Order: sequence, then structure tokens, then C-alpha cells
Amino acid sequence: MTNWLIAKFIKDPDNIHDPKVRLAYGRLSSITGMICNILLFAVKFLIGTFTGAISITADAFNNLSDALSCLATMAGYRMASKPADKDHPFGHGRMEYLFSQVIVVMIFLVAWDLLKDSIMRIREPSEIIFSIPVFIVLIITILVKVWMGNFNTALGKKTNSVAMLATAQDSRNDVLVTSIAVLAMVLSSLTKSNFPFDGVAGVLVAIFIMKSGYDILKDVLSLLLGVPASHELVSQIEKLIVSHKEIIGVHDVIIHDYGSTLLIGSADVEMDQDMRFVDAHDVADTIEKEILQETGVQMTLHMDPVDTHDPLREKLNAETLSFFTKEAPEVSIHDVRLSNEDGRKVLSFDALLPFAYKGDTEALNRKFTDTLKEKGYDVTAAITFEHGYTEEGADEEE
Repeated sequence: MTNWLIAKFIKDPDNIHDPKVRLAYGRLSSITGMICNILLFAVKFLIGTFTGAISITADAFNNLSDALSCLATMAGYRMASKPADKDHPFGHGRMEYLFSQVIVVMIFLVAWDLLKDSIMRIREPSEIIFSIPVFIVLIITILVKVWMGNFNTALGKKTNSVAMLATAQDSRNDVLVTSIAVLAMVLSSLTKSNFPFDGVAGVLVAIFIMKSGYDILKDVLSLLLGVPASHELVSQIEKLIVSHKEIIGVHDVIIHDYGSTLLIGSADVEMDQDMRFVDAHDVADTIEKEILQETGVQMTLHMDPVDTHDPLREKLNAETLSFFTKEAPEVSIHDVRLSNEDGRKVLSFDALLPFAYKGDTEALNRKFTDTLKEKGYDVTAAITFEHGYTEEGADEEE
């Protein structure tokens, strides 16, 4: 069904970096959500009124709020698709993140109302009417929400849309809400106990919904603050770069996220220092175009010259890699250079530390310097310790 809807309503569905295509995905997600949630609201409201189950009635208004949030996020998708202008040269892609918070607000409001009503039902229990036809209809509504969750998950992963993934999570919450409400209705009607199953179920559901809303809010705020580029994207970019024979290595890959329609990045690439500048520029220009075509990232490459003909530099490079592999394997090394400064040889390089690294960098520096002296190298080590801007665990070129 999902693939059929995509093929039916979205032109050029694989061109997900095109704002018009993303808007089409957003429109499909929102309209489908509005139709399904309005129908679910009507069915559950009638069932809740007939049976007297407050958890079912509350779930109905939960679906109504979902329909309203779909309307709000559709406006967000439209605003995110607006082209860049003089006041917003990076476009409006982050509007999608801002409107994702509308969903969070809706989730909290529904959870709060459900919590209050459920507490009242615990204090003043009432009789619940149960019937097999009602039970079957509610199971069907659960299956509809399961499909909606899978539908928005598929769209969200394909377009890398945080709003669609948040909508998918909200649908999964609804599956739990309705399931618990149905279970409470069954227990309340089939047992002779005076225990307020309906009210307790409503409280548990409300707490769960609040927790899911908090998780979505945290993810959206992280995106607005800035998160590391994904391991998969960085690996893809690095593989494209090093596939060119002129490239010796790549490091310091940085990706800036201005919304899913605009990613701007930079990276340092190592090339033979004897290569003509115009040739190096042509190689970098070709790679930048390939990255844009394959990943949608607007990349700028900085060229680092490497002396591949200095045997001492090659030996020291091997010694450096060997030392850190043994003493600090979680630290990756790049941009190893050998230069003359005031009559002395200086070995400089960058050491990339994971944020969880607890070692003493000064002690590591001293031990590395002592190791070089013990092996007879008359050089001074100049290490720059730094943290990366990609997901930790991404491959680092040395």
C-alpha cells in the first residue's frame, strides 16, 4: 500500500533532495493522516459514548488532535519547501524541525487531559458496557494505527524527515493507548471486581505518552542545536573521495544541517605536494560535483600537501601509527607532516579523540616523544588533539 501511494501521488520519488518532492511526501503523509485520524475519532467517540469507557473516549480525542497536528505539519512542510531568499540564504528547511514541536505540544495536551480524566475515573468508577462487535471494531482501529506507524516510518526514513518519524512514533503510541484501553474495557466488564481498570489504564497510558513526547522534543532540540553527521553519510563521502587515485587521505569531514533539503560540508584531502595546483583544483572540483550528485551535500574540499618522497617522513608516519595503535587504539591520526623550524625537525599531526576518551593527553604526548628519542629520531613532536564532528565510530582516514 505504501509503495502504491508513493507511486500514485509523488513524481520522481527518489529525488528526495528536491524541495518539491519533499513537499509532495509531506502532503501525502499529512493528508493520509488527517483522513485516517478523523475516521478513527468518529468511530472511537461513538464507541466510547456507547460503552461509557473513558479511556476509549479519550483515545478518540487523541486521534482528533493527531488530525489537527497533521494539518499543522503540512503547513510546516510547505514553509520548509520555500526557496532561499535574501533574509534566509540557507533556505527554510529547518521549519520542518520547528513544526515537529507542534506534534509534541499536541502529545502533551492530550496526555494531560487523559491523566486528569483517568484520575477522576479512579475516584468515581462507572460501569463499562462490552460487546464482541465493539471489540472487533477497536481491534481494526489498532491495525489502522499500526499501518499508519509503518507508513510514516517508511516515508520518514526515505526522506530523512524528523517530522514524519515523530508522526510515526505518535501512531505507535496510539497503538498502545488503544490496546490498553481495550484491555481495561474487557477486564472492567468481564470481572466482578470493583477495581477501576479503566482509570488505571488511562493513567498508565498518559504517563507513557508524556515520555514519548519528551523523547521527540529532545530529538528535535538536538537537531536545532546541531548533531554529528551520520556514520553512513560520512562513510559514503569518504569512499567517494578516496576512490580518486590522486587522493592520499581524507579527514576533518564536517556537515552542517540546514534542513533535509540543504546540507553543506567541508573536508581536508591529502594530495602529493608536487602536483600542479591547477590539477589539484580540477580533482577537488570533480569530487565536489560527484558528492553533490550522489549525496546532495554541497561539499568544499581543502587540499593538504603531503611529501610522499621524503623517506624520513614515511618512517615517522609508520612509527606514529604503530605507537597509537598500541598505546591508544581509539585515537585516530591524520595529516602527518615533517617540517624544519629554526634548525630543528618538527613532526606535526592531528590526533582525533572520541568524546568519551579519559586518557591523559599530555602524558600520551610525552610518552610518544620519549619513544621517538629511544628509537634514535631527533625530532620534536607537535600533536594537536581534537574532537570530530561526525558520529563516533565513523572511519577515519590516516
